[in-house]
Amino acid sequence: MTLGMSFPEILVVLGAALLVVARRLPSRARRPVTAGAAAVVLLSATALVLAGLRWQFVPVLAGAAILLSFSFPALLGRPAWRAPWWLALPGWAACAGLVAAGPVAAWAFPVPDFPEPSGRFPVGTLVLEWTDPARPEPATPAPDDRRTVVVQLWYPARGSAPGTARSLYLGRTEREARVVSRSVADYLGVPGFLLDGASAAHTRSVPGAAVAGEGGRFPVVLFSPGLGGVRTQNTAWAEELAGLGYVVAALDHPYDSAAVVLADGRTIRTRVAATGDEREDERRAAGWTAVRADDLGFVLTQLGRLDRGEIAGPLTGRLDAARAAVTGHSIGGAAALLAARQDSRFAAVIDLDGAPHDPEPRPFRQPVLALTHPVDPADNPTYIPRLTQVLDLSTATSYRLTVPGTAHLTFTDAPLYLPPVPALAGSLGRTDGLRITAATSAAFLDATLRGKPGNLDTTLPGKPGDLAARLSPYGDLTVHHADSGVRSGG
Repeated sequence: MTLGMSFPEILVVLGAALLVVARRLPSRARRPVTAGAAAVVLLSATALVLAGLRWQFVPVLAGAAILLSFSFPALLGRPAWRAPWWLALPGWAACAGLVAAGPVAAWAFPVPDFPEPSGRFPVGTLVLEWTDPARPEPATPAPDDRRTVVVQLWYPARGSAPGTARSLYLGRTEREARVVSRSVADYLGVPGFLLDGASAAHTRSVPGAAVAGEGGRFPVVLFSPGLGGVRTQNTAWAEELAGLGYVVAALDHPYDSAAVVLADGRTIRTRVAATGDEREDERRAAGWTAVRADDLGFVLTQLGRLDRGEIAGPLTGRLDAARAAVTGHSIGGAAALLAARQDSRFAAVIDLDGAPHDPEPRPFRQPVLALTHPVDPADNPTYIPRLTQVLDLSTATSYRLTVPGTAHLTFTDAPLYLPPVPALAGSLGRTDGLRITAATSAAFLDATLRGKPGNLDTTLPGKPGDLAARLSPYGDLTVHHADSGVRSGG
C-alpha cells in the first residue's frame, strides 16, 4: 500500500486523471493520450474488480466511464460530438471531482496499518470463550442462561516464519470481521461501508503463535472497551504491551459490545441505548459498569485457572495473575475502577478517558493512571470533578494525565482508520496518540507491576525512579498523593 492505495488503485487514478487532462489537450495530442489512459484504466479496473474493488474507487471508475463515453468516437476515428462550453465545463469539472474523490476517500478511510511493536518479543494472539456458571445473564430472562464472555489474549511469542499469516483486526474469520465492522458502524449511526477498511485489516500478531521461551511468568493486563466497543478496539496498544512482556486480555461484553460472535456461530448484538434523560442514563451506565466489573473479576479468575492448568491452553504456567492490572476505555475505564474497588486481586488500574459510574464510591488501595483528553468544563462540568473524587479515594499515589491534542477516540485504534478530524480523533495524526497511550501505560505498569522506575524509553527526561517525571512530558500531570491528599501539577 502507498498513500493508502494499492498499485492498481494508483494506476486507475492516474489513468482517470489523464482522461480528465486529455479533454483539455490540443487535438493532435488528445487521441494518443486518451488511448493510453483508456488502456491503463481498463486494465487496472479489471485487476481491482478481480482483487476486490474498494468503495473509495467507485467514483473514480464512474468519472472515467463518463469521460470514456465521450472519447470513444475519437478513438475510433469518428467525429466526436462537442458540447457547448457552458455544458462541457461543468461536466468536465464534475468528472474531475469524481476522480479526485477516490484518493481523498482512501486517505480519510484507509485500511489501518498497525505499528510494529517496539518490544523484544513477537506477539501472538488467542481467542477464548468462557461461561460463568455462578452468574445468570442479566440481559435475558431465561433462568438457565449463564453469563458468557469472549476474551482475546495478546502475549509474548516466539518468532514466526516469514510470510506467516497475521491476525485479522476485527475477528477470527473474514465473516466475523465483516459482522463486527457492520455492527460497529450501525452502532455509530454511519454507513457500514465506511468501516470496510477496518474489516479487511491485519494486525501485527500471529494467531496461535508459540509462547516465548524466555521471560518467565508474565504480568497480565485486563481490558474493557468503550460502550458498544469491541475487544479489539485497542489492538495497537495491546500488541505494544505484549511485545514488552505483558499478557493483555481484552473482553467482549455480550449485549453491550456492538456485536459478539460466539464459538457456535451465534451473534449477540448490543442492547445498550441512551434515553436522553440524564438521571436514567446515569442509572443505566452504573448498571452496565457493574456487569462489566463482574466480567473482569471472572476473567481474572479464569486466567488464574489457565495458569494452573485447570483450563487447557498454551499459557499454562506463564501467567502471573498476582501481578494483574485492570484497564479500560471510556465506560470500560469506569468498569476498571469499580472492579479494582471490588476485587483486591487487581494491583493497578489504567483508566483511558473514562468517567466513573460508581454510585457509592469508597476507598480502594490500587494506584491509578487516568489519561484524559482536554475537557472543557462548559461542555462536561462533571467529568473531571467525579474522576478527581475517585482518584482521591485511592490509598496509593495516582496520576491524572491530560494529553494535549487528543480526543476521546485518540486512546483507541480509531485514528488508524477514521478521518484525521481533530474533533473525532484528535490532532496528533494517525500514530502519535497510540504511541503516547502505550508509552505512558508501559511506564505505569512497569512501575506498579514490575517495580521498575518509569518507562523503558530512556530518552525521556526525568530522574530514574520518578514515575511522575516520566509521565509529565506527555501532558498536564496531576499527582494524587496517597499520604496527604494534596494534588500537584506537573
